[in-house]
Order: sequence, then C-alpha cells, then structure tokens
Amino acid sequence: MRIDGKGLLDPNDVVTFRFDGQHYKGRRGDTLASALLANDVRLIARSFKYHRPRGVLTAGSEEPNGLVTLGYGGEQDPNVRATVQEIYELLEARSQNAWPSLRRDAMAVNDLLSPFFSAGFYYKTFMWPAKFWEKLYEPVIRHAAGLGSLSGKPNSDVYESAFAQCDLLVIGSGPAGLMSALVAGRAGLDVILAEQDHALGGRLLSETLEIDGLLGAHWADGVLSELRSMPNVRIMERTAIVGAYDGGVFGALERVGHHKPRQSDLAQDCFWRITAQHAIMATGAIERPIAFENNDRPGIMTASAVRSYLNRYGVAAGRKAVVYGNTGDVARTVRDLEAAGIEITAVVDARPNAERVTPNGLFAAGGSIANTAGRLGLRSASIQYAGGAIRKVDADFIAMSGGWNPSVHLACHMNGRPSWDERTQSFVPTPDMVPNMVAVGAAAGHFSTHQALVDGHAAAVQVIQAVGASAPSIDLPRAEDAPYDITPLWAVDGAKRAWLDFQNDVTVKDIKLAAQENYQSVEHMKRYTTQGMATDQGKSSNVTALAILADATGRTIPQTGTTTFRPPFVPVPLAAMGAGAEGKGFAPERLTTSHLAAVAAKAPMIEAGLWYRPSYFPQEGETHWRHSCDREVGYVRNSVGIADVSTLGKIDIQGSDAAQLLDFVYTNMFSTLKTGRVRYGLMLREDGHVMDDGTTARLGERHFLMTTTTAAAGQVMRHLEFVRQALRPQWDVKIQSATEQWAQFAVAGPKSRDLLNSVLETPIDNDTWPFMSCGAVCVAGVAGRLFRISFSGEHAYEIAVPARYGASLYDLLVSKAQEMGGGPYGMEALNVLRIEKGFITHSEIHGRVTAFDIGMDGMISAKKDCIGKDAAQRPGLKEEDREQLVAIKPTQASGRLIAGARMFDLGAEAVRVNDQGYVTSMCYSPTLGHDLALAFVRRGPARVGDRMQLVDHLRDVRTEVEILSPVVFDPKGERARG
Repeated sequence: MRIDGKGLLDPNDVVTFRFDGQHYKGRRGDTLASALLANDVRLIARSFKYHRPRGVLTAGSEEPNGLVTLGYGGEQDPNVRATVQEIYELLEARSQNAWPSLRRDAMAVNDLLSPFFSAGFYYKTFMWPAKFWEKLYEPVIRHAAGLGSLSGKPNSDVYESAFAQCDLLVIGSGPAGLMSALVAGRAGLDVILAEQDHALGGRLLSETLEIDGLLGAHWADGVLSELRSMPNVRIMERTAIVGAYDGGVFGALERVGHHKPRQSDLAQDCFWRITAQHAIMATGAIERPIAFENNDRPGIMTASAVRSYLNRYGVAAGRKAVVYGNTGDVARTVRDLEAAGIEITAVVDARPNAERVTPNGLFAAGGSIANTAGRLGLRSASIQYAGGAIRKVDADFIAMSGGWNPSVHLACHMNGRPSWDERTQSFVPTPDMVPNMVAVGAAAGHFSTHQALVDGHAAAVQVIQAVGASAPSIDLPRAEDAPYDITPLWAVDGAKRAWLDFQNDVTVKDIKLAAQENYQSVEHMKRYTTQGMATDQGKSSNVTALAILADATGRTIPQTGTTTFRPPFVPVPLAAMGAGAEGKGFAPERLTTSHLAAVAAKAPMIEAGLWYRPSYFPQEGETHWRHSCDREVGYVRNSVGIADVSTLGKIDIQGSDAAQLLDFVYTNMFSTLKTGRVRYGLMLREDGHVMDDGTTARLGERHFLMTTTTAAAGQVMRHLEFVRQALRPQWDVKIQSATEQWAQFAVAGPKSRDLLNSVLETPIDNDTWPFMSCGAVCVAGVAGRLFRISFSGEHAYEIAVPARYGASLYDLLVSKAQEMGGGPYGMEALNVLRIEKGFITHSEIHGRVTAFDIGMDGMISAKKDCIGKDAAQRPGLKEEDREQLVAIKPTQASGRLIAGARMFDLGAEAVRVNDQGYVTSMCYSPTLGHDLALAFVRRGPARVGDRMQLVDHLRDVRTEVEILSPVVFDPKGERARG
C-alpha cells in the first residue's frame, strides 16, 4: 500500500518486524500502525466489551483502537498504541484481547449478545442472587475483563527520573510551537521545546500546505536546524507533557528506549519534572469522528489520519475511498487522495451548500453515511442523500471528519474549565486556567496555519517582555489562512448501533439510555456508560458524547459541561513515575557522620526515620543488649555520655517576620525569646492534635534555628512551607532545611561541662552558659554552635559543627568521655533516659493526642493565635475522661511491662468495653531497678497512686501496676539546671 513518491521516509531504509508471528517489512520512521497499513493489515485489535474487530482510527496518541502487546516475560509491555510505537529491527508485537486468534475470537459472541449488555447492565444483572457474586459473577467478570495483561514476572526494564528548569516551556512542535520557540530562542531565553512524537513538525508533517513557498515539513526542518544550533534551546522529542501542576511544574514522559531493541543499560522511559517560568501550549487539536451506523469497522479512520499516513508515511489507507465530513477538510482530503491516484467512490459533505470538489465519484451535499458493511474490514458504504435516497458504493476505507477539538487537557489540570466556542463548535481554553501558560494555534481554536504562526509569535513576545528581555524583529512567514467552516454534526440518526468510544464499545444509544435513566450529569453518564474511561481518556469521543447527552436532556452543550480532565495526558508507567524508588531507592539509607565509628564499635544499627542509628555499643563480656544499655545509662547518670543527634530536624528560619511565624506555628510564645536563648515548643496540626515538639534557638534578632524530632522533620518542613506560601505569603521569612549541613552531638552527664571545657577554645561555666542558652563556640579552630539542652534530664549540651568535621569531633568527644569513665550511648539508652524523665517522642505524639492529653494544654498561649488553637478547644478534646499521659511501674519489682499492652481496672474483665488505656513505650530502668513505661490512661493525672492491671493477650502477660506522674526521675529538674 505504499505510494511511490509520497511520504517523508527513506524507501531504502528497510526494517523487518513481526506482528502476530508474521514477518513484515517497513521503513525506518514508520510507526507500527503505518507499517501494518503499508502491508495491507487493517485488522489490528478487538474492542473491550463486544470484541468487535477494530482497525486503526487515528495516527497519534489519541488512538483508542490500535493497542498491542510488545515483548515477552518480564519485558512484556501491554496496551502499547500502535500509532505511537516506532518499528525497529526485530520488533515483536502481537494483538491482545482475542482468543484463540485475532481473526477468530471466541469472545466475539458478546457482540451477538449485545442486546443484553446495554449500558449499566452490570449494575442491573449481577445483584441477585447475592450469594452468586463471589462464587460465579465476579470470577467470570474478572476473567473476561481487561485488554492487555502483564506476564506476572519481575520487570527487568530500567527507568529514570530527571529534573529541568527553563524560562519557557513550549509544548508541541507544530507551526505555533516552532514559531514560539524560534522567537524566544533568538531572544536568548532558556527554552525547552517538548514534542510527544518522534519527529518534530506537528501537522506540518501530515499536510501538503506550504509556508513561505516551502512544503510545511521542509519549512519545519529549517526552523529546527536553527533551533538545534542555539545553546539556549533544548529540544525534547518523544517527550509528552503529561500534567500541569502548581508552581509552574510540568510532568513529562520521555520515551527513551522504545524505538530500539532493549539494552540492559538503556532506560525505557524517563519521567521529567520540568519547572518553567512560562509555558506556551501549542498542543494542536484532535479530530473527532462522526457517529453513524457501524462506523467502527477496520478501514474507517479520521480524515486527518488518512492524510498523515499518506503524506508523512507514504501509505494509502486503502484502494477505494469515501470521504465524509462537515468541514473544509473534506476538500483537503479529496485533493490529497486524488494527487496520490487513489480512487474516490463517494464524497459526502454534510454541509448543505457544499460545492462538488471532484468530478469523479458520487457527491452528496447535505448527505450522510447511513451504514457500512464488512466484518473484518470495510467493503462498502451506504450513502444517504439530503432527500433521503440511499445508494451503496464500494469502499475499503472511509476518511471521516466531524470537526476538531482543541487539545485543552493540560489547561484543565488545575481544575480550570474550558469554554464553549460556537464558531468552532468546540471547547477552547479560557485565559489563566494555568498560571503563566497561554494556548496558541489549534489548541486555542485557531485552525489556520497563518493564525498559528501569528499566535506563536505573539505569545513568545509576551513571555520575552515578561522576563525583561528584548524581542527580536522577525518577519512572519506566508501561509494558508482559510476560514474554518463547520456545520454541527455529531451523529446520524439510525436504528442500529453508532459508536462513540471505540475501545469501550459505547454507542449513541448508551448515552441516550443514561439520560433516560436520569444519569444526566456528564460525570454520572461517564461512569454509567464507561464513556471516555478507556486508555485514550475519550480524547476523540468525549465532546461528541456530551453533545448527544445535551440533546437528549434538552440542554445546550455549555450547560451540559465537560468531564474532569486529569493527568496524565498519555499513559505513564508507574515504574517511570517511581523511577529509583525500589530497594534502597524506596527506603534510602541516611548515614550520620559517626556511622563508620559506630559500625567499627560493632553497634547494631536500627532505622529511625530513614536514618541508621546505633542501638547500643556492646563490650567484651556483655552477653545481652540490656547489659550494654544499662552501662550506657550509667555513663549519663554518673559520668558523661556521647550520642549523635544529627538526625534531629534542623530548620533555619530567617527574616523580619521569623518570630511572628514561630508564634503562629507553635502554641507558646517565641517572639519574646531573647537572642542566645532556647525554648521548648509544641506544634499542633490544624485539627488541634499534636504534630511535633522540639526546641528553637534564637541565634539573632531575625535568625532562629528550629529543632524537630527525627521522624517528623520532613512533615514539619512541609508544614512551615505551606504556612509561608499559602497562609502568610506576605510575611518576610525564609525557611531552609539544614539537617544534613550540621553534625550535632549530645554531651550528657555530671561531667559534661568538664569534657566540653577540655575541647572548647573558650571555657564555659554555669553563669556564662545557663540552662536553655545557646551561642557560637570554637573547637580546635572550627566554628560551631553550642546549645545547653537536655533530653536525658542530666546536665547536658548539644554541640554542632559543619558536617565535614562531624566524624573527627565525634571521635574526639568519645575519647575524652572514655577518659572520664564514660563513653558513647545508643538509642536503647536514650530511650531509657527519656522515659525516666517523661519526655515524649512520636511513640506518644502519634497523631491522635492533644496538648491536653500530654499535660501541656497550659502551653497554648492565651495572648496569641496559633494553628490548631481553636480546634484544640473543642469540648470533645478536653473531656476529663480522655486518655492522658502517665508513667506506670509494676507493683512487684519483677513485674513485666509491655509496649502496646492495654490497661484495665483491677478486677475488671480484660475486654474491649472495659479498656482504660494503653502503653506507648517502656524500658527497664537501671536507675530505679524495675520496668518503667509511659501510658495513656483515662483520667490519668487524677489516678496517680492508683493501681491497675496491664494486659497483653498476645504475649499472655498480666501485671499489676501503679500509676505515677510522667516525670519519675528528678521531677524538679535540678540535675539539668545545676
């Protein structure tokens, strides 16, 4: 079916491939669809519901029919669009959703049973008997459902992710996109030109129109040659912009390895996150089919696809054509087909006043196609004249055009709604649907080449001026400027089925039935009929379907509205979106600067918020982790211990409104904090529950350093950014995570100050460095920071230096501590120390507790507002019967406490209705000589001194316990302040 002298491909560059086990030849640059058509293969797939024979409908990513499976095993790739997939040597493709073969599909019996499978038949048919669902209905439906399938084997393909930034992102490389990129590139802007096709030029590659006297494709080549020579322009072919998001971020899928045999070191796809100051949406338009009886047979295609296969690939869609449409594209299609020597048996122009465009064949102005014949491929078409007479003509393909829909999807991804344009009978983008993005050319409803060039030039100049550059002088090329002439036509009346969604087998009758059964909302109709829920997302069928719905409900099309457009614009493999997020990429190891020293000391490492931290430091002769833990607790209580606390979140906050920000996000006041001092703070979520706690130091009048828990560092950072950007954007405040930039170590115990004075260049004392103070220090010539804070209840400090000095300082501190009878301590000892002091972690503030529950409601300042303050005052969150924080100990020294165990009154049956609370964390306290735990108990503070029973049914543990105040060790805090 190749036409000599037609197309843009090299006839001597031959590629061999296979489809359904048969060998075929194509040309390099062919898609699988064009190569199969060149070999006169029109049957390519089966539809989802009725398994009707399907051929290629379009020539782009909007294709609903031509889905195939590539490869085998772990490399098996289903539902690949044949209109997008490039052929390469030894490509192996096969049809899907058919058994035992594509031509003889047993499931085609569904088509004979179609009267029973009307829209919504699932909901009406499989409701009773109820017990049949699990045993019969669901297994049968699941077996029949689906199109392509995965192999079930691990995917061995490689995927990548990448980031890019630019002044201007141009989406689409048709005449509007090329003109935009050319003008912006000449102005020196940093430009990215993204095109989902493997060749750039858009519709210029598929038409015979001229620009400046050159064939459109050749003019595009010249522009591209200049763009490629510009260092400030990046051209990204095979890259579809799939989503528009906040902050000028666009998601993009680059098909990296799909056009060549698989290589172990070559990614299949790369998912890009592109941040652009401005964007120009030159995404073109999608031609819509016309619904008429049996309009889904192989060989029936959109007119634009017929011209694409002819003018770009040199392939005729068939030998005898019927051209049918309601726009000026009828004449354009006839002209191109006649120039290629293809017989046209009929031209059917729905416009009543249309003029004959060819002396050959039947011509019907104001006519329609009434029906077609040919099961596995079109054989004939029945033409109905305006007066009602019908005549059958031979044809093996139909080129149909129902008008064009601007490709508005990206403009709608931020909840914007397009507006109806009567002139073009389509939805067009409205201004500012996506900030700093403008639609041009066909995407804006301007369908002439001249207007596309004008739009592209004007949009680029607007962006150039917005960024403060100078627009270059450029002469607009000469191009066709024919007016767009369309007579509305959505469907042809008829008794038989006329198809809208070709993949999901949705018909005009289904839409009318949905309206009849009161599914009149366009969203309800979509779900009731499955219209537009196929892999093409209804790109070619949605507008026609809602027009039919509007007619059925007596509304206008604008009143009916559109369905919601959601990203991605084209299917995106989950493996590409999550590239790198498997194995250690899914749960990356974050290592402290002291990690190697801890490993050398044979410390078992545990995960804490993705960080690896030492659990304990075993010594020779110790046979149990408790031996090591007890010893390390003794270091801190009696001498000095060293712990790496670099994993705590550190957020640098600066600006004239920094103190105001802290007042707003913390329950207590920070604007009164003096420079050189530290204050403990409590942070609430908007619902009044505790988010996190930590200390914040004031390093200067406009400079604070917030410390968060390890587990919530990322959450708090996101929270602060949300407040800064969304709630208080007018405030002068900047936020930066500094967690990885500083190595920080706790020096805790009675000898902690002595140890520090042995390494600091300027010694400290209790007067110059009181409890909860901070400031700059110097260690062996290295500038650092010192904070007198304590998570152990002992006289303690935290010293921080730039991370590159962390390993060296840790070794120095540990060696000094060992000289004083102390040493390093790990997470187990740290847990014991904080439980003895009643200090909370995310074991306690786990998302369901309030400041009242942990006994800190007094920290919610009455002098100011803060996030969560009003919500925290709700009566239900301050009831006396709520579970509140306490400590518990066994009444017998040998009693066993279990984290996660439940609490019950003595003598009460240990069942749910008698539950009084639960244990959050526990330890053995070598200081006290027995187990100790923190727990939440109903009316906890009022029950101090009471006895209860702890029950763990899983471990069969029952222990009588005594309720204590949360702070068991040194309740007055004299050791930390001394």
